[in-house]
Amino acid sequence: MKKRETGASGQSLTLKEVAEHLGVSTATVSNAFNRPDQLSKTRRQEILAAAKALGYRGPDSRARSLRTGHSRIIGVMLWDTLSFSLSDSVASELLSGISEVLDEHDYRMLLLPQSARPAQRENFNGVADGYLVYGTMPDGTTERLQQGEFSPAVTIDKTYGSYPTICIDDRAASRGVAELALAKGKRRPAIVALRMTLDAPPGPFKRQARPRQFNAMAQARLGGFDDALTAAGIDPASVPIWNVDGNTFNQAVPVIEALLDGSTADTLLCMSDQLALAALAVAEQRGLDVPGALTITGFDGAPEGQQRRPMLTTVYQDNRAKGRLAARMILDQITEHDATLPTWLIHGDTC
Repeated sequence: MKKRETGASGQSLTLKEVAEHLGVSTATVSNAFNRPDQLSKTRRQEILAAAKALGYRGPDSRARSLRTGHSRIIGVMLWDTLSFSLSDSVASELLSGISEVLDEHDYRMLLLPQSARPAQRENFNGVADGYLVYGTMPDGTTERLQQGEFSPAVTIDKTYGSYPTICIDDRAASRGVAELALAKGKRRPAIVALRMTLDAPPGPFKRQARPRQFNAMAQARLGGFDDALTAAGIDPASVPIWNVDGNTFNQAVPVIEALLDGSTADTLLCMSDQLALAALAVAEQRGLDVPGALTITGFDGAPEGQQRRPMLTTVYQDNRAKGRLAARMILDQITEHDATLPTWLIHGDTC
């Protein structure tokens, strides 16, 4: 690679000057930084190493944004807090899948938790080239999504207006795992629910015809449980629902302890693996035989449930694949309007 002499310092070099230094076209240097798929791996590494030796760190992102109208930022709107989303196995797997694709295409991720103050969220409106919307949003954000204010967007696990949606069939999957549990002959089921509404307190939950701020995922999984209960000859209205307002072990344990203190339930249909693992821990502390005295099912297929004994009976969904697909859709690499990903029953030892 020919290197031309110049008096310009590395810090002040422009992309054009770097190209002249290296004896290549400006398009080649630009591709090395912005479109790595346009060059061979070896060629790109040569360009980047030579540019680094000159002190050139790459095109200025602000100037590029003004010039092209693109920030190369994808905003991810989260239905929960940032700390929860990074620690929760389901949400973190989804974010990992998204980041894999964004990294491949030199995009950055901007996390927008709904716990942020409205003014903070407003500061980022319009900054991103597109948005991924994960889960159920509060009323105000929902209205803005339905009006098309965040566009382009792809929604995950919840439909908003005409935006493309990626999801699983929560209702069919929860019906399948509930049917498996109820086939064992037990007749006193209880449902351990995950945030039935965005403002529901922990503890017993009363069914509502039209709940306000409802969690679409929880409502769909409840529908599947109800389908299985009806098919088994059990009136869904007679089955208690206990709400947990967060998908963590510490939030679930007191709710499940209260449930088992006040009922004779022999089956716990849990809306997530974290809830099911908490139920399993409480059962073991109390000396309850699982699945003899108490059958427990989960949902999600978290590794923690499969790496212990008894192994958790659950539904597996590939959250990393869901994240990758969402990122590809927002980057227009694929054209599907909606996508429903498959799930699998895991026949463990708790059912």
